[in-house]
Amino acid sequence: MSHPSARFSVVVPACSRPATLTECLGRLSPGVQTLPAEQYEVIVTDDSPEPVTQDLVANRFPWVRWMAGPRRGPAANRNHGASQAQYEWLAFTDDDCLPEPGWLAAFAETISEPDASTPEVLEGRTYADRPRRSLAERSPLNTHGGFLWSCNLVVRAEVFHRLGGFNEGFPFAAMEDVDFARRLRAAGASERFVAAAGVCHPWREIRGFRATWNVEEKYLGSLQYFLTLHPDAASEYTVIAGLKTNLRYLLRETIPGAWRWRGRGLTSALAWHLHQLKRLRFQQRSRPPPSPANLVPKP
Repeated sequence: MSHPSARFSVVVPACSRPATLTECLGRLSPGVQTLPAEQYEVIVTDDSPEPVTQDLVANRFPWVRWMAGPRRGPAANRNHGASQAQYEWLAFTDDDCLPEPGWLAAFAETISEPDASTPEVLEGRTYADRPRRSLAERSPLNTHGGFLWSCNLVVRAEVFHRLGGFNEGFPFAAMEDVDFARRLRAAGASERFVAAAGVCHPWREIRGFRATWNVEEKYLGSLQYFLTLHPDAASEYTVIAGLKTNLRYLLRETIPGAWRWRGRGLTSALAWHLHQLKRLRFQQRSRPPPSPANLVPKP
């Protein structure tokens, strides 16, 4: 069987999750991925404070290029890995994701399609590992495209570096890929959704009122920064849009879920709803968007 000649540098930002990273790298192993091994490399850029990830890669995945990360958050970690890449296409996934065996081959086939302009940005299909069991479970589902999320994204390296990569100024790990997507589109980069390039993102449980509230607070901090960069996006985060989202989640998820799952994760859902009210108040008073001096500081 012949294979397209596109070559990929797969960048996996890691931080203290050796168990899920083991599964991820197992899915990226030569012989598991259907794309020939000589057509891709895997770079693990490691923000872990302990040596367990470095030891894991050295002992079980010697074909992986391990390097110490900058420890300034996932955006800086991805940029660091991309700066060391050898090949013309950058493929991003996360250390808690499970790429399908044909993940890279599907992107390569799309890039090499005859009689079609080669896209500069490609995103794959992201799905969960099973049906949802609790209101406390979350996963970034992207089954039809349009998000350009960094857990399943391929970008031409020249375009990535020309745009400066991911913005490292976000105070928390949220919205940096939304910012990158807006900059890609503003630059006129052509994009393509590749349904065959599947990545499984298992459900992640955020249980309890305080844990959910803390996650939402970090998202709000990054949203504030995002709106300073893209004031034209304020219309996408209006009070009406927020109320619709909250009501939709309440009617479709929280109320049926409380009955179907016997209330599992109900306190997490309550924290989410209360935080949405706080977010709506923020949106009401953020015209114009807040200045960088008012941002939540980076921890």
